[in-house]
Amino acid sequence: MLLALVASTAYALDVATKILAVERLEPSSNVELVGPWLTLTLVRNPGAAFSTGTEFTAVLSVIAITAALVVLWVARRVASRWWAVGLGLLLAGVLGNLTDRMLRAPGPFHGEVIDFLRLPNWPVFNIADICINVAAGVIILQAFRGVRVDGTREADHAPSEKDPADDTADDTAGDPAADTAGDTAGDTGERTP
Repeated sequence: MLLALVASTAYALDVATKILAVERLEPSSNVELVGPWLTLTLVRNPGAAFSTGTEFTAVLSVIAITAALVVLWVARRVASRWWAVGLGLLLAGVLGNLTDRMLRAPGPFHGEVIDFLRLPNWPVFNIADICINVAAGVIILQAFRGVRVDGTREADHAPSEKDPADDTADDTAGDPAADTAGDTAGDTGERTP
């Protein structure tokens, strides 16, 4: 449920901001939003990040479709809040840019992605790009923390190694001295005759 909420909200924000950018920005405009640190600049990007791979727009579209299907497949097992947020943002970002590739000129699988946010010394980007990058950060963080998509931790699935100190219980079975030592180590005080 959280994944769907995050994905639909972020996707709607991406689509709405792109519509506004196309309606209100001129292709050569440079509108200061937060001084020179964040400006609005309309760019139609036929490629991938940083306008690379402009000749592979159809391939990028197929990769995006595959990525969306994989996220939807994995989503069936999500039981971790942070995985839901990460995968929801990833799905929103992938679908946001895929929507442009499918619906914008020059046509399906070749459409240009609308980018409009610019930071100093950084390529122009959009909300979908932000979603993809934040998703990558959340997913990497969850992986480093050892949290799986189903909410369990890696340690929960690791084969348990027997503590060598626990072997003394097996080695001293029936030894009255060992039973006494166990009493002082904090056992319940119950003794077997």
